[in-house]
Amino acid sequence: MVFYYFIIFIIFIFGLIVGSFLNCVIYRLETKQSFLKGRSFCPNCKHILNWKDLIPVFSFIILKGRCRYCWQKISWQYPIVELATGFLFVYNFWRLGFGFDLIFRFRYLDIFNICYMLSITCFLIIIFVYDLKHYIIPDKVIFPAIGIAFIYQLFRILNFEFISNLGFRISDFKMLADPFFSAVLASAFFLAIVLISEGRWMGLGDVKLAFFMGWFLGFPKILIALFFSFFIGAIIGLGLITFSRKTLKSEVPFGPFLVTGTFIALFWGEKIISWYFSLI
Repeated sequence: MVFYYFIIFIIFIFGLIVGSFLNCVIYRLETKQSFLKGRSFCPNCKHILNWKDLIPVFSFIILKGRCRYCWQKISWQYPIVELATGFLFVYNFWRLGFGFDLIFRFRYLDIFNICYMLSITCFLIIIFVYDLKHYIIPDKVIFPAIGIAFIYQLFRILNFEFISNLGFRISDFKMLADPFFSAVLASAFFLAIVLISEGRWMGLGDVKLAFFMGWFLGFPKILIALFFSFFIGAIIGLGLITFSRKTLKSEVPFGPFLVTGTFIALFWGEKIISWYFSLI
């Protein structure tokens, strides 16, 4: 049991480190800099950061939320993204059944699944934060996410068999119809909203994100994701209007709600569907 908690701790720390990298990606997407090269620096004074300034969460706490060199306040985005990534990584491992025997059953299918889920989690976190801050979903993020989801669907449907026999069956293509039509119908729904509102209610980024959600979740989980996206969006929108933070004409990014709905459908979609049918 102690070893199990140690593994969970290692996964959480790994998530914190990845979350720190995601913060770098989010910032450099905005400034159009490469996130694959160049050392981290303070966005305000541009001073190169030392290793002790880059310890996820702990550096923020030790420095009391300020830059060591210019004392400018550091955004709460940084520790929140790091913690969220850590917890989501742990939950993904737990949800996929990676427990005490993780090290002893090093099967390539397990590793492929967890790498896929962690990668998609990273993409969703970037989309959530970037759209919340800048009201846009970058093509540099959503297109790779769609490509990875498509490739995974091929691997999942063929159970890795095409690696050895390089063959495709008609039934394999029929199984692709589920995520494909989920993606097309979800994106068509949002495209209709964009066209009807002439871009005032939704943007094309939401259309692309809906397409990705369909590929990633399939049917009927895509319905769960869309339902909770609009439901949570409506509640928060009404709350902002009630407390005079927004008006009916104010622009509110919808990407974070779609990402939230995606996580709800991913983690609890099957239980929600079972609960719903038990009421009928």
